[in-house]
Amino acid sequence: MIAAIFSLTLLGAALGLGLGVAARKFAVEGDPLIDEIEAMMPGSNCGQCGMAGCPAAARAIAEGTASVAACPPGGKALASALAARLGVELDLAALVDAGPQLATISEDLCIGCCRCLKVCPTDAMVGAAKQIHSVIREACTGCGNCVERCPTEAVVMRPVAVTLQHWVWPKPPAAA
Repeated sequence: MIAAIFSLTLLGAALGLGLGVAARKFAVEGDPLIDEIEAMMPGSNCGQCGMAGCPAAARAIAEGTASVAACPPGGKALASALAARLGVELDLAALVDAGPQLATISEDLCIGCCRCLKVCPTDAMVGAAKQIHSVIREACTGCGNCVERCPTEAVVMRPVAVTLQHWVWPKPPAAA
């Protein structure tokens, strides 16, 4: 019994040491620019930009295949910060910043078709077939995929109401 415990402990230590050495020797360095851009992004991985989450969007922005204004949840603030970081000219007049929005479902119009459930990337929609659906506010990222799929237009995007829980003190105006 003691020999089995000793041999398994020795084997575990040897394999752990081998994995540690291999991790250091074969480590792949990432692009620090991509990591910095990804850290600036909201991190909701909602897919509103048309890419598979924030890491893919950061990679595309760093490579120059996507615009710095590709992230709708980030809005004008993120677009201007990315443009300043990358040294790119940006026209903010064309960029619409609607602010944070959440999906809401009108119970009078919902027929329970489950189409919104299938396209929600965060499983924020709750319901079953032929039942009225609802939205979990904490899980909704405001991507708007459900609005496009609803055949009865029961799902609409509404701005997030300002409450004491998430109110932010406005920044003072810049001194001229």
